[in-house]
Amino acid sequence: MNRIFQPYLDKFVIVFIDDILVYSKSSEEHEEHLRTTLRILGEHRLFAKLKKCEFWLEEVGFLGHVISKEGISVDPMKVEAVVKWNRPTSVTEVRSFLGLAGYYRRFVENFFQIALPLTQLTKKDAKFEWTKDCEESFQMLKDRLTSAPVLTIPNGSGGLIVYYDASKIGLGCVLMQHGRIIAYGSRQLKDHERNYPTHDLKLATVVFALKIWRHYLYGKRFLVYSDHKSLKYLFSQKELNMRQRRWIEFLKDYDCEIRYEPGKANVVTDVLSRQPGMLARMQVKQMEMLDCLMNYDVQHYVHGKRMILAHLQVQPEMINEVKGCPTNDSFLVKIMDELDKESRSDFQISPDGALRFRNRLCVPDNK
Repeated sequence: MNRIFQPYLDKFVIVFIDDILVYSKSSEEHEEHLRTTLRILGEHRLFAKLKKCEFWLEEVGFLGHVISKEGISVDPMKVEAVVKWNRPTSVTEVRSFLGLAGYYRRFVENFFQIALPLTQLTKKDAKFEWTKDCEESFQMLKDRLTSAPVLTIPNGSGGLIVYYDASKIGLGCVLMQHGRIIAYGSRQLKDHERNYPTHDLKLATVVFALKIWRHYLYGKRFLVYSDHKSLKYLFSQKELNMRQRRWIEFLKDYDCEIRYEPGKANVVTDVLSRQPGMLARMQVKQMEMLDCLMNYDVQHYVHGKRMILAHLQVQPEMINEVKGCPTNDSFLVKIMDELDKESRSDFQISPDGALRFRNRLCVPDNK
């Protein structure tokens, strides 16, 4: 199925085994997309049962999620199964519950920390003993899933921001665009990671965030905010251990800028490292700073005066190679000449000196 729809995947078609989702921006586009989809199925002698098909929906359930123009939310049917889940009486039942709840971990802030008492029960040779902490964790996960937010669907307008933080028990991060949440991410520390110094933990969290959201961030320009100055000094060190060198090389593949914000101003990362019981109080402050967070992808001004708290930028190697490569591409040469004479709506020279088409890097066709 993926093979026959290859030219249209992620353009207006998503395929998962035998489930096909067709999405469009307008009714006119949707009519054309449906016609193309049905034509391809007919050409390959593939048939769909009419009673299993739904057309012209403004809200659709797909792979356990409900997708609409507002964003992505959890499927009420799946959440109902979690809410009605009886208290586990064995390790196997705990694993089953965590498996279903963990499928929606992107909707739950600090998921790993809330689920920690239950996760401890699944460890090898651990004695199964249902404690008060386990019961609180069990009920809190149910509550969080029933009140899960509607996550936004990222668009190509830029403004992607990663907030992160780390503690001695786990890593936490959140991906946002224009003040709206795209996804939460978190996990417990592995045994060897508990010995990491603070600056290594912070860097490990950045690497973790970039890996789980690679499909959102790779090839895009985005900001990374931290409430710790350690990365500033880490990148300026001349001597790094092998782990740090490996992570620095990994970051160079991304077009990101790392900035420092104090803990009081950086409410999002501050929340990521708090105990679950404190999150309700912190939500109030998070909403008060929403307008400020929406503007973090541009210069920050206070009383009309420019203020830069910290500025650290990692230059991707690919962009430097493209900029330093002499071009024989006549089309791009013509575009560059026209940019000197007049502005074009689609092409522009970005602040890093590279030619971009609608914020996408232009690579010359040098043969």
